[in-house]
Amino acid sequence: MAIVPASAQQQPAAPSQTAPQEVIVGPGLADLASGNDPESLFPHIKNTRFWISGQANFIFQTHPGFRAPYSGEHSLSPNYEKATSRVMTLYTGVRLNHSTELLVDIEEAGGAALSTGFGLAGAPNLDIVRNPLLSKAPYLGRGMIHKVIALSADKVENQRSYLSLFDELPRRRLEIRFGKFSMPDFFDINSVGSDTHFQFVNWTTDNNGAYDYAADTRGYTVGLTADYEDRNWGFRFAEALMPNVANGIDLVWKPWQAHAENFEYELRRGVIPRKSGVVRLLAYTNEANMGIYRDQVIKAADDGTAPDITAHPWHITRKYGFGVNLEQSLTSHLTAFARFGWDNGKTESFAYTEVDQTFAQGIGASGSWWHRKQDRAGLAFVSNAIKKDHQNYLAAGGLGFLLGDGSLRYGRENILESYYTAHVWRGIYLAPGVQHIVDPGYNRDRGPVVVPALRAHVEF
Repeated sequence: MAIVPASAQQQPAAPSQTAPQEVIVGPGLADLASGNDPESLFPHIKNTRFWISGQANFIFQTHPGFRAPYSGEHSLSPNYEKATSRVMTLYTGVRLNHSTELLVDIEEAGGAALSTGFGLAGAPNLDIVRNPLLSKAPYLGRGMIHKVIALSADKVENQRSYLSLFDELPRRRLEIRFGKFSMPDFFDINSVGSDTHFQFVNWTTDNNGAYDYAADTRGYTVGLTADYEDRNWGFRFAEALMPNVANGIDLVWKPWQAHAENFEYELRRGVIPRKSGVVRLLAYTNEANMGIYRDQVIKAADDGTAPDITAHPWHITRKYGFGVNLEQSLTSHLTAFARFGWDNGKTESFAYTEVDQTFAQGIGASGSWWHRKQDRAGLAFVSNAIKKDHQNYLAAGGLGFLLGDGSLRYGRENILESYYTAHVWRGIYLAPGVQHIVDPGYNRDRGPVVVPALRAHVEF
């Protein structure tokens, strides 16, 4: 099984783009919100109903050898490794009339992941395709109809992007989207930690690790979103399809059986007086063919075997969780962010990663501070955890779709990540970075491990 939230890393926050004057704009996006797009190799088409742009993201990572008395089938290798991933996307769109548009993105993802993506809940590269058997041929990333229903006569300027081509939008409106998309295109985003093109690259830094959002192996689903936007707040809902097996490539096309509901309230107001900020409250529920950790541990103990979370007949179980996502302007050049996530943890980790609780906090700096407005830098700390039933399952030798050392001496998986993105020329950016991971895969018997990285990004 694999996970590639390929879409989650390819955008600054979409709702922030649709109402830039109402929301905080963090480092790396300050110039974008003021009307200056991140510089690209070729100028983007303006004053037209069409959109075409693209990107290519290459991430090289390695890690030296680290302490590991034992390893399992789904462990991070304790030996020296290196790997390079790539994600290339062509964004297209056409505005059909004053309120409707069609958006289509073609994507290609490939390369490799450290240890084929196993061994870490907070995997160090959000761009990876964890299933090496997937076709390397280009595929449809997004394909959706976007409809805007005006609920007020006054308009606000809209920053055009591959997620919205309108030059202006009603201040109060309902936005409906139907088709193929990634849930983090619209949920749990912020301007500091949601974009692997220019910012952090760890799965649990750029996304809420406990948000087991509906997705196939590449991070996409099919569904419907409804987003109500007002002056200083918004509320969005999504109904989406779930995969047939944990993080599988095939979706279940029977929404009356397997489905996901997502809810998010967004208040565009800072927690520090007279400084802008955003508070986002998230809730979700998934119903799919998920195993129950405790049941499989008991069954395996009776049989004298290692537990297998997939060893059950088809049955629909429910998983639910909550999240808080904060971002706060500190100065004109510094923005802080924090996330908290929790899920019930009894049911199988199914669509994103093996995290049942997460805390993340970080800070981003705009290069305008040191007179390089296209540069940006960031530092973040993430602490991930799993519930007792999940711990017992891994300790008994069970395999998750990402984790499985054969045994477990449990500890929280703690990650420190930093990066610096330097603008080289036009649409070319280079970004060195490093991650320090303590108790990889929640195992105090292994690690710590250091993962240095170099990212090359091209906007065109």
